[in-house]
Amino acid sequence: MPEQPETAWSIDTQLVHAGRPPAEPGNPVNYPIELSSTYHAGGEVEYARDGTLGMRSLEEAMGPLEGGEAIAFASGMAAANAIMDLLPQGAIVVAAEFTYTGVALRLRELDERGAISLRRVDIADTEAVIAALQGADAVWVESPTNPMMEIADIPAISEAAHAVGAVVVCDNTFATPLGQRPLQMGADVVLHSATKAIGGHSDCLLGIVVTADPDRADALRVRRTLLGAAPGALECYLVLRGLRTLALRRARSQASAQVIAERLAAHPAVARVRYPGLPGDPGRERAARLMTGPGFMMAIEIAGDAAAAQTVAESVRLWVHATSLGGVESLIERRRRWPAENPRVPEALLRLSVGIEDPEDLWTDLAGALARV
Repeated sequence: MPEQPETAWSIDTQLVHAGRPPAEPGNPVNYPIELSSTYHAGGEVEYARDGTLGMRSLEEAMGPLEGGEAIAFASGMAAANAIMDLLPQGAIVVAAEFTYTGVALRLRELDERGAISLRRVDIADTEAVIAALQGADAVWVESPTNPMMEIADIPAISEAAHAVGAVVVCDNTFATPLGQRPLQMGADVVLHSATKAIGGHSDCLLGIVVTADPDRADALRVRRTLLGAAPGALECYLVLRGLRTLALRRARSQASAQVIAERLAAHPAVARVRYPGLPGDPGRERAARLMTGPGFMMAIEIAGDAAAAQTVAESVRLWVHATSLGGVESLIERRRRWPAENPRVPEALLRLSVGIEDPEDLWTDLAGALARV
């Protein structure tokens, strides 16, 4: 089994050293990529679908970062569906109005089929969330929300949810474990699209669920097997490799995001900047209280229509016009170009994921694109 670092080590150090092979003469520093589905009977691993050493090494590295047991899945949506699959038939689920599109569509589909009863709320309005929790079985929190950058009061929501017996699921993809640790704030299940900042290099799909409840962790592993959602050997290797540099990448990206957000707030072509690191942002106080920093994600609304926003996205040369986030490269896209996006998302809203490039280069490129509108 993978070795664990000293618990006294900082989270930045754990990122580098957790999930390594035993430090013995002749052992590799990293677990090799095992391209095998089948193993000789009687050993620790019997079949790749049920968990290889490479998969477990990623889980051993990721779990302590959130304070629980990690279960790796083939994608973020595979992980989300495993969580949903554990909900009882007809469960009342309170969910953020603005959440990742795939999750929103899946929850709505389950609601339309009668598998759950969905209550959508403004997740930043804590009183509204608490009011909607009466009789609920689960609350699905996302903070910051995608793409509106709202900040939820996770401790208050968790306390109210537990008072009525509801399970708290928190999507922590935007913040990462370095930005906030929802389990410590009362959440029961934490979800990550590790495709994004954890992997960090835009080269693979993988999802991770973390829970401090051993029984729930076991149930999620069973769901992974029965749903056919096990991640591949290469994907586990790549995500674990990306995890090693998360602290450095996030620090760089967050610092650049703050600079860019401040400049965008003063730009005449920008009607609004949604970033909790800015004075006057609705989530600023809450983010300062609950998070270690405002993060590397932001959204801006162009002072114009959808065509103007699309022009900006298509005019950049250094920023990458693509969907996704959390990679080393900076990404920009108009979210409403996707027909399935929430219709309440402004047509002229652009979501920005700030990477690790020189912030002055990023600003020069973005300012040039803004000049076209």
